Amino acid sequence: MDAELVRRWNDKVTVQDTVYILGDFSWYTMEKSVEIAKSLNGNKFLIKGNHDRCNDGRFKRCFSNVIEYAEIKDNDRDVVLCHYPIPFFKNHFYGWFHLYGHVHSSFEYNMASRIKYEMEELYDKPCKMYNVGVMMPYMDYTPRTLDEIIGGAK
Repeated sequence: MDAELVRRWNDKVTVQDTVYILGDFSWYTMEKSVEIAKSLNGNKFLIKGNHDRCNDGRFKRCFSNVIEYAEIKDNDRDVVLCHYPIPFFKNHFYGWFHLYGHVHSSFEYNMASRIKYEMEELYDKPCKMYNVGVMMPYMDYTPRTLDEIIGGAK
């Protein structure tokens, strides 16, 4: 399984690409987590999840930065990145996007989806938030671009 995940990553990501990982990178020991992180292409940024072992410098050095939250530009689009879903993320009324993980495909994901539905369908407000957990069908255990996420999550 590990070899397949690394293969999928490196088939998609070049050493020049920037990748944002939205937390819970590894359940393994520190040594194994570092080994896997070093085998992955790209300039990696880790948005900390509740299971990340960020108190160890060996792990942190595998990433360009390890932070709790980020606001980035993807071409002309503004994106909020956080491990956790934020139903009322910054500038959601103004077309910003929000990518999150944490909830897997659980009842918590259903709750986040319900909030998105209510914002869009009942209150006619934009809510461009997307679960980027690797197990989501549109993620397929492979890093994705924002365009791929938007297109696949419909």
